[in-house]
Amino acid sequence: MNEGSSKEALLQSISIDAKPQNRAPKFCPHSSNVSCTSCRLNELCLPIALNKTEIHQLDQIVERNRPYKKGDHLYRQNDKFKSVYAVRSGSFKSYVVSDNGVGRVTGFFLPGEIIGMDGIASTQYVNSTQALEHSSICEIPFSQLEKLSHQLPNLQHHFFAIMDNEIAKDQQVHTLLSSYTAEERTASFLLGLSSRFARVSLSPVRFLLPMTRGDIGEYLGLTVETVSRIFTALQRKKLIEVNNREIVLLDMTELRNIIGAN
Repeated sequence: MNEGSSKEALLQSISIDAKPQNRAPKFCPHSSNVSCTSCRLNELCLPIALNKTEIHQLDQIVERNRPYKKGDHLYRQNDKFKSVYAVRSGSFKSYVVSDNGVGRVTGFFLPGEIIGMDGIASTQYVNSTQALEHSSICEIPFSQLEKLSHQLPNLQHHFFAIMDNEIAKDQQVHTLLSSYTAEERTASFLLGLSSRFARVSLSPVRFLLPMTRGDIGEYLGLTVETVSRIFTALQRKKLIEVNNREIVLLDMTELRNIIGAN
């Protein structure tokens, strides 16, 4: 795939309607009493491919743990792999620490997204995962999920699709870091967040960044000063508005044009 087609694929993957969603999200508290059937995210998470009976079977293996406070770890790099996790509320970041002690953010996870896929191919988690704010998850023991997937072909198919999406996401990040300018990386990141917030019926044009500028810089391969400089430049161009961690996307078309194949 050449650079132009790589950019076009990434552009299509984050292309959304810039209008806020009209659907009002149903309440989904941090409480462990929520079931897969009642969760507002069941149209995004694993239950999306299942009928009511199958959802009940999935619900039997899901463990809903205590809420996580900001800074709490879901698991750490090299911990034994045992479960995958669905984000029910809040957000998380994944990161790796090299042998010389240098850390790098490798991903961010929002409600309805699955964490822990990096451990499937081995017996250990490749990343550490940490809560960015007060958050809650559904823990799904992988051995039980694997067994249930053999019984429910729809679940197995959907889980494979999630794995394929993770592989595609990794390829997109590689494209982002290898061939995009700092401005293109930042615009792509903001558009990607916009699309992901829209999926959970939140405004795609006005949102709070749960991560710090430093986290964004590590993820995009930029310094925190460069991230701040690009935010300022985009604001001067009246493409975004920045107020601490609140971001307003003022011109989605021009942001897309920044990363479009020219």
